[in-house]
Amino acid sequence: MFRVYATTPEDMSPSDIGAFAQRVEAMGYDGLQVPDAIHDGFLLAALALNATRRIRVCIGVLVIFPRSPMNVAISAWDLQRLSSGRFELGLGTQVKGNIERRYSTPWTPPVKRMREYIEALRAIFDAFQHGTELHYIGDNYQFTRLQPFFNPGPIEHPHIPLLMGAVGPQMTRLAGKVADGILTHPTNTPPRYIGEIVRLRLQQGADDSGRNIEDCRLMLGSLIATGPDAAAVSSEREKWRQLLAFLFSTPAYWPSLELFGWRNRGEQLLACSRENRWAEMPGLLDDEMLDQFVPAASYDDIAGVLKQWFGRLTGYLTFPVPDDISNDAACAAAIASLKA
Repeated sequence: MFRVYATTPEDMSPSDIGAFAQRVEAMGYDGLQVPDAIHDGFLLAALALNATRRIRVCIGVLVIFPRSPMNVAISAWDLQRLSSGRFELGLGTQVKGNIERRYSTPWTPPVKRMREYIEALRAIFDAFQHGTELHYIGDNYQFTRLQPFFNPGPIEHPHIPLLMGAVGPQMTRLAGKVADGILTHPTNTPPRYIGEIVRLRLQQGADDSGRNIEDCRLMLGSLIATGPDAAAVSSEREKWRQLLAFLFSTPAYWPSLELFGWRNRGEQLLACSRENRWAEMPGLLDDEMLDQFVPAASYDDIAGVLKQWFGRLTGYLTFPVPDDISNDAACAAAIASLKA
């Protein structure tokens, strides 16, 4: 049995997110991930939560370093109160170039800073809920003052799940140590990579902190090629071939290629990107590679494929919302099969 989350298109307007969230809820999804990229993640989450009554809404993921943990804690607290406990917060570091040049924010070693960020959020949440003295001192963040006037006070559902977007080994181990869950990237979601690499690192982190690995939710964000018929599935596969070719031109995403012995493809893709030979890149990602990264089947059969791929690895995954609303009923049936 899976808990199934939908994902929101990166370019979806705030004016459209409410109706989209209602559509997702009607199809039987358990939750919805909203991005923090073109539009503000908190705004999208607020609109989605306000438009729905059952599904959980997760920001996947919030770019945290340009934001103070105090500002994030207040917004998260408000959304948890608004939704009667349906809000989840995904946390991401972004890359150094974006943090420094897009957000004009200093860059410091991200693993330690992420750990402090989570610790600071939990200290602030505790002060909100219990009125305890706020005293968190780290190298990156220090919080020692919260006057009663600025304390929003206790709420009915004070536990806000904190999930991490993580790719590298240190960040993945940190998720096992301190986070409520991890959101995987499409490049590190093949079953073999999850089983041999990701779960091992999560276990190492959990062991270091004396936790049970099951306390860290593993949310798989695989690229899934599905649709009403074979032609639609094939079209989706080609779309994901283009995206993966672009993603694998970034060396940070090569560990999964290396596991399968395909590092040379990553090097070729990087060379193409540097020489602006973008049209050549999808051809470097052949069908054998695509078969390892993209589960593919029609709506009638995709639940069985996903259970075979991921059923022994996790109980959480994302599943694509149809582009064509006429396919919603078939998608809903697939979701029901995944949850059965």
